[in-house]
Order: sequence, then structure tokens, then C-alpha cells
Amino acid sequence: QVQLVESGGGLVQPGGSLRLSCAASGFTFSWFGMSWYRQAPGKQRELVATISSAGGSTNYAEFVKGRFTISRDNAKNTVYLQMNSLKPEDTAVYYCKTNPLPYWGQGTQVTVSS
Repeated sequence: QVQLVESGGGLVQPGGSLRLSCAASGFTFSWFGMSWYRQAPGKQRELVATISSAGGSTNYAEFVKGRFTISRDNAKNTVYLQMNSLKPEDTAVYYCKTNPLPYWGQGTQVTVSS
């Protein structure tokens, strides 16, 4: 069955960096786009970034442009989210999702705090 397993979250100080990973299995990873979403406490889940199946096209939410980078390694069936210049408002559970298939990972917590 389809599995998406996120990792790499944690506690980081403002201005710091983290790299999230999402390991995929159970489907042909290279055929599908992928996205990262996040959900902060008391807020709706929101789209952070998307990447096309081959990795040649990416899109970002305005609030992460210039700070976050989405990438993928189809040989490793993994999508990444490099997060730099982190702010307290980036605190959330981060999820990866297949596009357009409706499969989600379990999420990884990112906390930005001094």
C-alpha cells in the first residue's frame, strides 16, 4: 500500500534551518507530483510547496518564497523540504502529499522557538 513517511522535524531557533524528508513507497514515485503542507495549532492546513514528477517545476506559497526549497530524488523515492531562515510562525506539523492522489504522510513537527 501507499506509504509516506516524513522525518527531519524538531526544535530550532529562529533563523535556523531544517531539512524535512518524505520517503515514499507503494507506488511509482516518479510518476507523480508531490507537495508539502503544514498545519499550525488552531489553523487550517495550508499548501507550502509543490514539485512536478520529474522535479523540473516547483511552486511556493508566498510566505515561504526565498526561504524554503522543495526538491526530490526519484532514485530514492524521496521528496525534501529545505527550510532556511525559520520564523516562529513556521511552527506547525508538516505533511507530504502525493499529487493528484490523495495520500498523506503522518506529519513531522517543526517548532521554531528561542
